[in-house]
Amino acid sequence: MKYAWIDKHRDEFGLAELCESLSVSVSGFRAWKRGGNVDRKRLSDAQMLTLIQSVHAEFKGAYGSPRMAEELRRRGFSAGKERVERLMRENGIRARHKRRYKITTDSKHTMPVAENELARNFTPAAPNQAWTSDITYLWTDEGWLYLAIVLDLFNREVVGWSLKPRMTADIVTDALTMAWFRRRPAPGLMHHSDRGSQYASQAFRAKLKEFGMVCSMSRKGNCWDNAPTESWFNSFKNERVHGERFETHAEMKAQAFEYIETFYNRKRLHSTLGYKAPAQFLQDWLNAQQMEKQVA
Repeated sequence: MKYAWIDKHRDEFGLAELCESLSVSVSGFRAWKRGGNVDRKRLSDAQMLTLIQSVHAEFKGAYGSPRMAEELRRRGFSAGKERVERLMRENGIRARHKRRYKITTDSKHTMPVAENELARNFTPAAPNQAWTSDITYLWTDEGWLYLAIVLDLFNREVVGWSLKPRMTADIVTDALTMAWFRRRPAPGLMHHSDRGSQYASQAFRAKLKEFGMVCSMSRKGNCWDNAPTESWFNSFKNERVHGERFETHAEMKAQAFEYIETFYNRKRLHSTLGYKAPAQFLQDWLNAQQMEKQVA
């Protein structure tokens, strides 16, 4: 916990400096020291409902009651999960429904495939140790678009992506290249994907070799071997695509950019990350690493 870490090191550094490094307030730390709870503003049901409706509209229906309660607490309000769940239920406020999706993997090819080196280890100890990739399809009135992403498993951030009208090898090489330029990982990073022809292609394997990455692939027909990336596609489609009509490719591209770069990476609270956004989770980890180095 942030406050406990600050308390442990407050004799070595200034309190304001420690709080700023971990993006918490001095008043919040002092409230925690007094009794373990941070003072929050108490709202009436009517006031809380208005706030819930505002957040629901702001995040376009992305949050169910657990994330909604956490978001309200982050904004400084007292918000119990049961109370938020009741208000949402009584007023017909719910997260977008989930749907089943078709498999887009074309594994009926004769190109070489790699062993499943990742072995469902979805929680690496540091960034740039394990990335996962996949492709999904998106419909517009102008025809299909295909979205390829690269996900850093450490903080579940989309570090690379590509959106194209054809599902050829360049869509995955472009996404990987974007990820490499953004992060510049050291050689040895494990890249995991399914056995699709795009990931098994000579062009993609050459790009992995160029970047010094280790190739890992899911077992045949086993979507759970790449579950975090599948889950990301489910979230994107549920929260931004289903129930909407996209007349042009440009509209879908704008939606994908807004979701990935503005909302998901920087704002969306992720349950796996202790209800932090991917960018904040990574920054907190980097700050903690820096403080540990200074202490040492």
